[in-house]
Amino acid sequence: MMHFLAVYGWSLLGKTWQHIYISGISLGLGVLVAVPVGVLLTRVKNRVASVVVSIASMLQTIPALALLAFMIPIFGIGVKPAIVALFIYSLLPILRNTYIGMNDVDPSLKDAAKGMGMTNWQSIIKVEVPLAGPVIMSGIRLSATYVIAWAALASYIGAGGLGDFIFNGLNLYRTDLILGGSIPVIILALIVDWLLGKLEVAITPKTSQG
Repeated sequence: MMHFLAVYGWSLLGKTWQHIYISGISLGLGVLVAVPVGVLLTRVKNRVASVVVSIASMLQTIPALALLAFMIPIFGIGVKPAIVALFIYSLLPILRNTYIGMNDVDPSLKDAAKGMGMTNWQSIIKVEVPLAGPVIMSGIRLSATYVIAWAALASYIGAGGLGDFIFNGLNLYRTDLILGGSIPVIILALIVDWLLGKLEVAITPKTSQG
C-alpha cells in the first residue's frame, strides 16, 4: 500500500476529488428535486403519488452501466452524462422517504398548526418537514451511499474518479490498482454516511428524539 501511495498518491487525490465532485453534484440535485416533489405528492391524490413513485422505482431498476451507456448518445462522454445518470439513481430513496415521512406526521399536529392560523405552506415548513426530517435524512443517507458506490462506474464513460483505478486494475490484472480504487470508495461512503448521520441527529426535533 505504501508503494501504491508513493507512486499514485497525487493521482489518488485528484481522482478522489473527481469522485466527490460527481457524487456531490448528483446527490445535491437529487435532494433539490426529490424533497420538494415528495412534499408535493402528499398534497395530491394517492393515485398520482403512486404513479410518480412507481416511475422513480422503475428508473432505479435500470442497470447502472446500461443507464450510463444510454446517456452517451444524449450527452456525450465525460462528467455530464455521469451526473445525470447518478442523479436519476439518487431520486427514489429520497422521494420515497420524503413522501413516507410527511405522511407519517401526526394529523393532530397538522390540525394544531391550522388552528394556530398557519397557512398550508407554513405548516409544511415549520411543522411537517422538521418532524419528517429524520426519515428524509435516512433516505438521503441511503441515496448518498448508492451514488458514491455507483460513481465508480462513471469511469466507464470517461468521467474519471476512483473507478479509473478499478477499471485499469481489471484490464491489467493488477490487484493494487483494484484495491487502490475500491478501498477509498468504501472509506468515502462510510465517512459521508457518518457525517449525514450526525446531521440527522442535529436536525431531529427533541420531542422526536425522545
